[in-house]
Parts: sequence; structure tokens; C-alpha cells
Amino acid sequence: MRLDVRQHDRDSAGMVYVYPVVSRRARGVSIGVNLNPNNACNWRCVYCQVPGLVAGKAPPIDLVKLERELRTMLARALDPEWMSAHVPEGSRRLADLAISGNGEPTSSSQLPEVVAVIERVLRDCGKLGELPVVLITNGSLVGQPHVRAALEHLARIGGVVWFKLDAVSDAAHARLHGEHGSAARYLGHLERAARLCPTWIQTMVVDFEGSTLAGEAEREYVEAVRQLLARGVPLRGILLYGLARESHQPEAAKLAPLPADELERLGLRLADALGLEVRVSA
Repeated sequence: MRLDVRQHDRDSAGMVYVYPVVSRRARGVSIGVNLNPNNACNWRCVYCQVPGLVAGKAPPIDLVKLERELRTMLARALDPEWMSAHVPEGSRRLADLAISGNGEPTSSSQLPEVVAVIERVLRDCGKLGELPVVLITNGSLVGQPHVRAALEHLARIGGVVWFKLDAVSDAAHARLHGEHGSAARYLGHLERAARLCPTWIQTMVVDFEGSTLAGEAEREYVEAVRQLLARGVPLRGILLYGLARESHQPEAAKLAPLPADELERLGLRLADALGLEVRVSA
């Protein structure tokens, strides 16, 4: 196994739930916790790299197996020899532990129990409060009680949320994510998440017959985030990133990464317009 920023194979460690990746946004090795090994999601993003994606939710999670795998993977990642053998030079640092995977992790009703497992494992290896825990989510289920409980627990152990926000109009949202919910309601989910747990916006920008965040789309995005900030929503910043891995969706042939300099310029405009930290990963 040799890790690479363009290879996020969830089976790379031979485990069911736990996998290591080199993460552009985390800027090092991220240990992933995949709660959707059935490749099921309630959205279908055009840039999704999951092969065989199906509509649905997370299956029942074997918490004992997850805990055993997490302990094993953390022990490996904390071993300098393992890092040297499997991670490119310049990325040999354990950056975070990310609840993510092959679908929407908050669709698991066991999410609160998963957070409790993570807390216990990190405490036992002396990394609680030191190794960041990140929940990567499309945010669509934040209104559900089990998700709110998990976010509150995540906040108590120093965790953060990366909340997907690629578009703010109903039409653009449906085009990118195959989901026809109200954009206004979705922005309400972002506000609720940010008030429960430290939250970063994560925004994918891709050339999909033109940039997905340019012109009117960019103006709408800025105005929507500006309104949240005006209401005192404590957003931490924006993680702006481009297409790095091949989509496995029908729209794949229509997608292309934006030039890195264009993405950087967009990041500067967003930072200037909103007064937020913007981290760009081309």
C-alpha cells in the first residue's frame, strides 16, 4: 500500500470501516471512518468518485469491529516506520481522523455511538484533544435528533464539521447533487450545525460546462454566506477545493478540474468579500 493524494481507496488497509488517505484539505494523513461500506448515499453528486453508488443510507455498524480496526490503524499511523514506508515525503504527519466514506455518514443512526468509540480510542492512545476529529457531511440530515446529539458530542471532544456547500440556488443544487430540496432549508441546516459544533464550509468547484462557482453563482454564494455571518453564525472558514480524482458518475465526461490559478483567485475573492479564512486545495 502506497498512499497518494489522488488515491482514496477505502479498501487500502484491508479493513471494513477504517482506511488511511493522504488528504489535500487536512494536509497530511487522514484516518477515515467509512460508515457507508454499502456505497449508499442520499445524494448523487456529479463528481462523486464512489463506484457503484446507490441511493440509500448507512447499514448497521459493527461497533466492536470498527473499534478494533481504528485501534490497529492508529497504531500503524503513529509508527514513523509505517509513515516512511507508505506515505510520500512532505505528507508524513497524522493530520486528523475523519468520519466520511462512501456515502453520507450522518445517515447512520449509530453516529453518536461511533463518536463515543472514537473518543474512547483517542483517550486510550493519548490523542484525545490533540488529534482533530472531522465529520465530513452534506449536512442534509442535521435536523435529525441523532445527528444533533453527535454534533454536540463532537464539539465536546474538540471536533469540527466540514459542511458541503457547492451551490445556494435550488437549480444549481439539484444539478450538482441530484437532490431537489430547498436551498433555503439547507442553509438553515448549515446554521444549525455551526451553532452546535465548530464548522467549516467545504466547497467543490469544478468545470462542469463552465465553472460551477462563477458569475451569478459566485454572487449568490457570497450573499448567502454573508447573511449567515450577519446573523452571528460562527463559521470558521471555507475549504475550497478542485477536482483531483475521477468521477464515477454519468456526468464524468463533462467534468474537468479548474486551473489552479483560477481556483486561487476565487479563494482570494471569497476571503476579501466575506472576511473568512479560505484554504485552497487545487
